[in-house]
Amino acid sequence: MAESTRVVIGGVDTHGHAHHAAVVDEVGRVVGSAEFEASLKGYRQLFAWMSRFGRLDKVGVREPAATGAGLCSYLMSTGVDVVEVDRPDRRTRRQSGKSDPIDAEAAARSVLAGTASAVPKDRSGLVESIRALRAARSGALKAETAAINTVRSMIVTAPEELRVVLQPLPKTKLIRTCAQFRPHADQLGDPLQGTKLALRCLAKRILALREEIAEADRSLALLVAKAAPRTLAIFGVGTETAGQLLVTAGSNPERLDRSHRLLTCAG
Repeated sequence: MAESTRVVIGGVDTHGHAHHAAVVDEVGRVVGSAEFEASLKGYRQLFAWMSRFGRLDKVGVREPAATGAGLCSYLMSTGVDVVEVDRPDRRTRRQSGKSDPIDAEAAARSVLAGTASAVPKDRSGLVESIRALRAARSGALKAETAAINTVRSMIVTAPEELRVVLQPLPKTKLIRTCAQFRPHADQLGDPLQGTKLALRCLAKRILALREEIAEADRSLALLVAKAAPRTLAIFGVGTETAGQLLVTAGSNPERLDRSHRLLTCAG
């Protein structure tokens, strides 16, 4: 058991199923290296293991917004200072190769040296809900655009009697018209009926995605108004802009305040 007065720094190279951790002392000597499961049980074991070597001051974590998100949240809940660590530079990779233990040690050393000092975004509370909803909305928007492009491409090669009717229609009316098609189920071998069915499927997908987007918009409006009322009060700042600022700044008060001041000056 290490002396309780010794200060140690942790480093973690995160992955989807397991995290490799390393601990260094105040002069950079590696005092421990081990792998833990990427789960709540594994996070507890990792924290307890690091704490055995001395007073755990900080932990550098790679990919804190992705594979290391769960670990970061757990470590923060214990009161440990967590630092975001960038991937090793190319020269280090060329010299040492890809190695989880080496990357974990490098993460700890970068925190000890002060070259890594960024605080990971807090992934709890309103801001995390806003981040998740924005991701879902973004995915729905991309899927909607892809479906609309497919509809337009299909119309170009559709049977003549269908193409001349659909091509002149504006987008909204086009989607509604396609959604109302009633192709004959027993004549789907006919290109006209088969194309009508394909267009109807795509149109219904687009309408469902639009409802999904509208639902996300309604929820985001409520959450962003609750999380950043001062920012929304600035002229020209809407839910989209305020939501993006919240996600970028996380729950860091200094980042949020800086963003608010910049928008106030711009307005």
